Amino acid sequence: MISAHAYPWDVLGDAGFADRVIASGADAVRLAVTYHSTRAATPLHPTRRFVEAPHAALYRPVRPSSWAGRRLVPVAAQWTEGPDPAGSATHALGRAGIPVDAWLVLAHNTRLGTAHPDLTVTNCFGESYPYALCPASEEVRDHCATLAAEALHDLPVRGVVLESAGQMGAAHLGCHEKTDDAYPSTALRALSVCCCPGCQRRWQARGLEPGHVQHQLRRAVDTDEWVPEAVASELLAVRQDSADELRGQVIAVLRQTVPGASITLAGHPDPWATGSSPGLTPRACAEVDAVQVPCWSVAARTADLVRTVRAHAAAAPPPHVAPPGRAADGSGRPLVDAYVTVLPPVDPEALPDHVRRLRAAGADRLSLYHLGLASRRRQPLLAVLAKEFRA
Repeated sequence: MISAHAYPWDVLGDAGFADRVIASGADAVRLAVTYHSTRAATPLHPTRRFVEAPHAALYRPVRPSSWAGRRLVPVAAQWTEGPDPAGSATHALGRAGIPVDAWLVLAHNTRLGTAHPDLTVTNCFGESYPYALCPASEEVRDHCATLAAEALHDLPVRGVVLESAGQMGAAHLGCHEKTDDAYPSTALRALSVCCCPGCQRRWQARGLEPGHVQHQLRRAVDTDEWVPEAVASELLAVRQDSADELRGQVIAVLRQTVPGASITLAGHPDPWATGSSPGLTPRACAEVDAVQVPCWSVAARTADLVRTVRAHAAAAPPPHVAPPGRAADGSGRPLVDAYVTVLPPVDPEALPDHVRRLRAAGADRLSLYHLGLASRRRQPLLAVLAKEFRA
């Protein structure tokens, strides 16, 4: 199974988009239905060349009745056509016989984080990360679950992909980021430990003293020496508990809203990983149909990520209720989905070998980024990689 990513604005107003999907060799389109701020190129669209999305948005109607009494309320996109851009794009693809997976970005929302810093990831120096809503907060978890339900309301999709279904960290990779190489890996890990009030309450419940923990984290930033293992294990447990609760609420809503749809989780085998593909928890693989592994680097070691996640998936306990889209090899394990980009700075010549390595490492599916962003020169790479993966 091969999917290719797209935004609603890539589809709308472009009568040739469906033909490009077919030419790419993709079996389905992963369409952004909730998404963060971005500035996107549209090199093959007939009428535009850029889209400015200045803030995160729900690309479906924002129904006031569903958000009454809440602080965290999404807004609609004013930069796309019509009141329901994702719905319109989904139906347009459906008329062309192209299945759609809804691509949901959950806890990444700079607009809401800026307005409500008490609900954001906060580092050990007391600095808020406004782009990162913290899952330790019940408000954040409820927001993400409601966002998922509203995104999928009356939307005919084959599956759902959950991105940022956990904690984001110090690296944002947006907003003219000027932090590259400023901190070594241990310091980045320490700066990515959330110290918000919600997380501190969870620390205290595990016997940790927040002031002492923050002192140890600040020391780790300054010395590049990690905190004591006993403290680290409790900090990781707190983060994983929050991620499990967030994911559990969202999945429960999705199973009711789109029964039978497959659920794919963007995740990383490093338990300390943060961002759009946060670290997998011990429970994660048992609760989803597939795990999407970030494989944008073409380095040979990237295949190890696929192997590790496949081992996690094989060891996952069977769910109480079997999800609908798992491996057909009799194992019942969740599928492993290799997420690959054709965009710069990736060397096009390295991509075919990269995809072959990922397939040999055990990837069951391939997800390609990105149908709308790829230039005319790189667009044919999508079909090349699809062919290599199926070979």
